[in-house]
Amino acid sequence: MLTDRDLQELLDYRTEYSVLSVYLNTDPAEGIVDDYKLHLRSMLKDLELKKDAEAVLRYVDLEHDWSGRGLVVFSCVEGDFLRAYSLAVPVRSRARISDRPYVKPLADLLDSYGGYGVALVDSQEARLFYFSLGELREEEDFSGESVRRTKSGGGSQEPSRSGFTGGQTDLAEDLAERNIKEAAELAARFFSENNVRRILIGGTEDNVALFRSLLPKAWQSLVVGAFPISMRATEKEVLDKSMDVGELAEVRRKERLANTVVTNAAKEHGGVLGLDETLKAVHDGRVQVLLIRDGFLAAGCRCSGCGYLSSQLMEACPYCGGECDEIPDAVEMAVRKVMQLGGEVEVLSREQVVGQFDQIGALLRY
Repeated sequence: MLTDRDLQELLDYRTEYSVLSVYLNTDPAEGIVDDYKLHLRSMLKDLELKKDAEAVLRYVDLEHDWSGRGLVVFSCVEGDFLRAYSLAVPVRSRARISDRPYVKPLADLLDSYGGYGVALVDSQEARLFYFSLGELREEEDFSGESVRRTKSGGGSQEPSRSGFTGGQTDLAEDLAERNIKEAAELAARFFSENNVRRILIGGTEDNVALFRSLLPKAWQSLVVGAFPISMRATEKEVLDKSMDVGELAEVRRKERLANTVVTNAAKEHGGVLGLDETLKAVHDGRVQVLLIRDGFLAAGCRCSGCGYLSSQLMEACPYCGGECDEIPDAVEMAVRKVMQLGGEVEVLSREQVVGQFDQIGALLRY
């Protein structure tokens, strides 16, 4: 599984040599291994970095286990650097040569499939999962006091929370709420430890609502979807449901975000639209969320001194006067800088139509 630490290593990697970045779709539902190997060879055959192309092919032939649906490889033979990641989600096949790893597609994948916390809850139990890049890991489970035993009898009647004697039904309700409260406390710690960015909750409508209300408000705001499911569901059933609900929630969330950017940009406060305005905000460190259209790239220039980015070719940087170099994709550089500064990157699909939003924009910190 690609981790935040892996991504940070790729963002920080610097070399005087060129880096070959390869993304290869290996979804078994769409083809067989031999087909994908043939396609990879076709992608790499005319590249200038022959040693790196050979290193990628050697890895695929000798080390890759073909268990995933996507493969990402970064190679810089001259810098003794090779990193490969098998992914449980498909990727669009492409190869790119640059002076650093090409991470923009990873930003898209992590945005769509990364950092989910999934909680299955009922009146007595909870199961907690971490869901990232199509992989699901069950990390925690909780079992409270038995509500069924309390309901079934025995024991004396006690006052209910309202102060009246309500018998076994009130006791069962109190116990169920106590169990869900403890599960919510455990979940909050779990979400924090795993740097969860979005939350899905499975269970009955009543249990989901109660569990959500008992989460700290900071975590309540990250709940993006809920679904009915059995507590005895298999991990595959949980994964399939999480993928379906999560993807739909992501589409709606990105549309709301894009509309917010458009509105803020129109008010000239808290948002910008267009490449040049967005690149300026990136350079100033003001970008909280960078929003780009899938596949959008634009040639430009980068200052060799302060790193200023522009879509316009300039001899000298307007900020520091440094020399500016032409680059094939200023958007990729913007993605890297935003992520390095702790901002988020969101990618709109080509099919999503959102008001006045076109190719690129940003939600600003100030």
